[in-house]
Amino acid sequence: MEKTPAELTGWKAIAEFLGQPVAVVQRWAKSGMPVTRGGRNIVASRDDLKMWLGRETGMNSPARISAQREDGLNDDLRESLRAAKRK
Repeated sequence: MEKTPAELTGWKAIAEFLGQPVAVVQRWAKSGMPVTRGGRNIVASRDDLKMWLGRETGMNSPARISAQREDGLNDDLRESLRAAKRK
């Protein structure tokens, strides 16, 4: 089994992880989503993104982002994103 890297590099990787378009995650980054510039690249920690998404959606724990279904999103991520959009 291949180990998943703890950090995501680039807007595309971050967007795919969150199941959102690049423009959305760039907007979220401007409003406080935890990303850092690593040289020429944007870098984000998977754990930091889960914690941030959990806080943004009013959850008492990090959002759970797990294996994806055929449509690209899982139920836990769907619910977290629905809550974030309602805010």
